Amino acid sequence: MTLKVTPTDSPCGAVVTGIDIARSLTADLVAELRAHWLEHKVLVFPDQKMSNTDLERFSRYFGEPGEDPFFGHIDGHEHICAIQRLADETAPVFAEIFHSDWSFMDVPPAGTVLYGITIPPVGGDTLFADQVAAYEQLPEQLRERVEGLTAIHSAELGYAPDGVYGFSEENKTRSMKILPSEKAREKRQHPLVITHRETGKKALFSSLAYIQGFVGMNREEAGELLVELYAHQSRDEFVYRHKWQQDMLVMWDNRSLLHSATGGYDGYDRLLHRMTIADTHGR
Repeated sequence: MTLKVTPTDSPCGAVVTGIDIARSLTADLVAELRAHWLEHKVLVFPDQKMSNTDLERFSRYFGEPGEDPFFGHIDGHEHICAIQRLADETAPVFAEIFHSDWSFMDVPPAGTVLYGITIPPVGGDTLFADQVAAYEQLPEQLRERVEGLTAIHSAELGYAPDGVYGFSEENKTRSMKILPSEKAREKRQHPLVITHRETGKKALFSSLAYIQGFVGMNREEAGELLVELYAHQSRDEFVYRHKWQQDMLVMWDNRSLLHSATGGYDGYDRLLHRMTIADTHGR
């Protein structure tokens, strides 16, 4: 087989064929895949028959397993989470707001790997928004407002006991193992504009899901800026809409992208297995 990388017609994303990623990969091949990952930000590998052990081995080629502070893990694999929704669940779809995974950590993860196991015939697309392009195309007035800002990140809105995924009666019906905690109220600070340590490119690192405000800015002004930023960051011209298939693996760069889930598959089971890739060198 010959490796083939085909870019999507969107600002990010590429489909990789001609490779069996369930097998051991050479260092040269991993380096080539990493270069494509950094360039395209999202890599899609269709038609991959993978066990959980295969998924773990593949993910480790790109970094050590990252922490998932508010997810439970599947039996026998302490680094793999089940992103799951059953056909009869009524709680809101998980993760429908654009975000970068676990941005509230001291060192947020470099990437995420997701493998499709049970895929509904309709709905369930994942949206990826290119934040390098979003930064590069900031209107001048907005650029002047965001340069040099430090954002205050927290998981409180989602994962505190009273958060969106907290201990409500509605959330008790979820099949996905979400672990709310008071630790979600902790705060971390990160620059609003980050520089990718591997590519040297600047990107917006902002999301309504996790940012509670900005250092030195009052709450009302910060809220208005976040809404304005979100409207810009999620514009259609920055977004790749990914359609899932069974046995498809997708990996993305959290340092360059935001992503969000979509619904539209009520009445169908959906199951994907996920690993987080730590950014062991920091930002």
